[in-house]
Amino acid sequence: MLVVALAAVPGCDPVFDVEGAFFPAWMLCMVIGITLTAVARLLLARIGLEPYLGPLPLVYTCLAVLLTMTTWLFFFRT
Repeated sequence: MLVVALAAVPGCDPVFDVEGAFFPAWMLCMVIGITLTAVARLLLARIGLEPYLGPLPLVYTCLAVLLTMTTWLFFFRT
């Protein structure tokens, strides 16, 4: 039973076509999440809130993961 379930898992990953090349959807979501995190970092630095955040590598990593997963849910929820 487990072998049958594992054989079906690769077919669940959405794939899209970009100029003839196929990319997995998680790669697109990761690029969007990291780009949105960079924009958020610029906004937080501009308004002066960045010095009040916790450890910056942890905060921005968590923000990138949050935005990546939110992008995935927004575009690819089934």
